[in-house]
Amino acid sequence: MTAAPIHYDGHRFDVAGMTELVTKVRASVFRAASAALDDIAAALPEPVVSISLRTWPTDFPDDIAVQLRAPYKARTDAIMYRQILADLAHTRDWRVHLYEAKQAETQAAGILADRADEVLHGPRTTLGPPWTKDHRIALAATIVGG
Repeated sequence: MTAAPIHYDGHRFDVAGMTELVTKVRASVFRAASAALDDIAAALPEPVVSISLRTWPTDFPDDIAVQLRAPYKARTDAIMYRQILADLAHTRDWRVHLYEAKQAETQAAGILADRADEVLHGPRTTLGPPWTKDHRIALAATIVGG
């Protein structure tokens, strides 16, 4: 099963066929992500209280026919994953912190003050690759949402 149904180029589906594919993928993602979150929560010494997710437009269309067109097509699959994770977090009574990727690092630096460079860039020095900008932004978002 494809992980990115809207970007699935293996076949040309009509809207009904694409809707069916998206429904199957969403159900699969829901089951797999639910099990993974349960495993993560069980492995941690303290209960999970929140997760941080990159925000998405509140007016993002639900209609598959619209999602198949630009400018939505490029973002639909990623937004689907974030929406599912948010739904799963809510069912677990976890707080969901939505963040703007372009602002997270600056906001975290404001919270961390003099420790910002050490906290945000230190893992790259200590751990080395593959610590990337995406990891740094996720860490920053966690600090802001915490």
